[in-house]
Amino acid sequence: CTPAAAQEAPPVVGGVLLVDQDRLYADSRYGRQIQAEIDAETKTLQAENRALEADLEAEEKALTARRASLPPEEFRTLAEAFDTKVKGIRAARDAKAADLTARREAARKTFFETAIPILASIMRDQGALAIIDRSAVVIAFDRIDITDLAIARVDAQLAPVSAVEPPPRRPDAPAAGPPPAPEPAPPSGD
Repeated sequence: CTPAAAQEAPPVVGGVLLVDQDRLYADSRYGRQIQAEIDAETKTLQAENRALEADLEAEEKALTARRASLPPEEFRTLAEAFDTKVKGIRAARDAKAADLTARREAARKTFFETAIPILASIMRDQGALAIIDRSAVVIAFDRIDITDLAIARVDAQLAPVSAVEPPPRRPDAPAAGPPPAPEPAPPSGD
């Protein structure tokens, strides 16, 4: 479809809407807040890693400098202890990085679980039957993309919160369990 054709197409009641999930997450205040917190933790981890790396390099140089003055067995013992220490530190750092990655994914999942009622509301308002991620569509009219509307509603309804805190619970939402499925739109009577 050309941009002009996309603007001329009649509305489709009972049709499909599109949302760019990546942009919804990245451009909403709530998503940016979550991402900023995760990014700050990532930078902290990177700084810690650089400091540890510098300390280990200095320790390795000092050990190498002592090699000539130590008996071979004593140096081997010190070198093995250093190697064990390095492996332990690497394993701990890898675990921290994996935890941060898991938290990043969990925060994104929580964001979308929290946004589902908002998207369902838009779907009902538009008389649509489904919302599909824009990346799964080959061609569509631009006007069925609700990403800007979804961002505006997420911004209006969800205050930025900490990524480590649970999302705000809507008063009409159940206390636990998965979010409710969107209600289907009433038949159009065609």
